[in-house]
Amino acid sequence: MASPAPLVAPREGVGAALVKLLGDDLVEHVFAVGEDSITVRREAIAGVMISLRDNLDYQQLMEIAGVDYPDRVERFEVVYHLLSVTKNHRLRVRVCTDEATPVPSIVPVWPVAGWLEREVFDMYGVLFAGNPDLRRILTDYGFQGHPQRKDFPLTGYIELRYSEEDKRVVYEPVKLAQDFRSFDFLSPWEGADYVLPGDEKAGGTGEAAGKGAPSSMTAQQVKVADDKAEKKAPPPTPKTTEKPEQTGAGKAANKAAAKPIAEKAPAKVKAPAKPKAAAKPKAAVAPKPKAPAKPRKPKAGGDA
Repeated sequence: MASPAPLVAPREGVGAALVKLLGDDLVEHVFAVGEDSITVRREAIAGVMISLRDNLDYQQLMEIAGVDYPDRVERFEVVYHLLSVTKNHRLRVRVCTDEATPVPSIVPVWPVAGWLEREVFDMYGVLFAGNPDLRRILTDYGFQGHPQRKDFPLTGYIELRYSEEDKRVVYEPVKLAQDFRSFDFLSPWEGADYVLPGDEKAGGTGEAAGKGAPSSMTAQQVKVADDKAEKKAPPPTPKTTEKPEQTGAGKAANKAAAKPIAEKAPAKVKAPAKPKAAAKPKAAVAPKPKAPAKPRKPKAGGDA
């Protein structure tokens, strides 16, 4: 089955070129599943990146990821993914470190590494010497621990919620409502050797003390139960209304229903209502003429 990833052109002689270019800084070169991966010395990572960019044409830094191996002395791996646009080839570069030893930053080589290194620091706690702004980027201020470490608890250490009393978001230590239950993987339908929660309230089930849900029936018990069900009297025939007298409406209704349609009295047809006479138009009344307004007398002392 072909890989769903984009096609990457094979690069002949890249192994020999890496050995010649990196020398003692190259710890290991692995070619697997059509991909090249190298492990280099932690202290030389910045110089290795410059050599790969300028001499082997790996122009772009695509990603920086972290991996946690708790059983190792240097438990963390920092993985850089490089892309050669001109050669259509990808290269994976690894360095190893622990919780206290910082990895040299490659921000001077690729400025985009600033945010990528911050993400690895936030999730794994890996330190990067020379990063101009090494602080958390995904978690909140005051967050404890590093979430992608293998020993980080699933519930975390601190929870935040909105407090109605304080009218603000508060941080509190995680308080589990109940401990993790030990599950014995027994099906309750097969019957457990102990009383399941809630069964002690049922009562009258006929089960023995300390018995959980009833066990399933055997094939012979199912056959006996089916035979008993067949011997029972069949259910009563459902009632139907096939004749008019079965309607239950009474003798008068049954008698009327038995008559043919022709014998029934025809329904009375109402006579059409007479049209109302048109109302006579009223004579138009001429409006009375209004008397002319009287001229007002000038006030005393006013201008003429």
